Amino acid sequence: MANQRQEKREPVLQAAQAVFVTNGYHGSSMEDIARTARISKPVLYQYFPSKRELYIELLDLNLRTLTDVLNESTRSTKHNKERVHDAIRAYYGYVARDDGAYRLVFESGLSNDPDVSVRLAAFRADFAAAITQIISEDAQLPLVEAELLGRGLTGLAQVSARFWIEATAEQGRAGLSLDRATELIYRFAWRGISRFPKDT
Repeated sequence: MANQRQEKREPVLQAAQAVFVTNGYHGSSMEDIARTARISKPVLYQYFPSKRELYIELLDLNLRTLTDVLNESTRSTKHNKERVHDAIRAYYGYVARDDGAYRLVFESGLSNDPDVSVRLAAFRADFAAAITQIISEDAQLPLVEAELLGRGLTGLAQVSARFWIEATAEQGRAGLSLDRATELIYRFAWRGISRFPKDT
């Protein structure tokens, strides 16, 4: 019975994500979502008591997916150089997804909501922790120093990826490809990290 209910919720979640990505959280209504999901508003409210609860569930699902993608990228090899490359590529790949998941997660307009901000903070901390471990092992730095660099590197990935996806939308084919963009950021990051043992 629970599985049947979840199966019926899936199209609703997909419809809600499409509406939120297109209109933003504040520009979306339960009526819009019900119409897109081709169900009535009373049925929608049976599944989700409010727009906010619906958004929070989508946020959790998308953050779990992104976390799994990033964790898989850092487990893909034992070579830290390749781990950094794969983590950056995985993050850029997530930003470039056709379903607009990145916009739903990071551009909802709800970043000041306590339940949203705590989830985003936890994600950033987990992402930074994975990068910190790589830096600590490779650069032979104390954990507190590696953590600062880990935060810096995750910030670099996030800010540059956002710029890249916006520039790509404006420039079309003239924009940088996913492979080229990630290669540039990876080289920039790795050349900095790889120098630490040589300079100490």
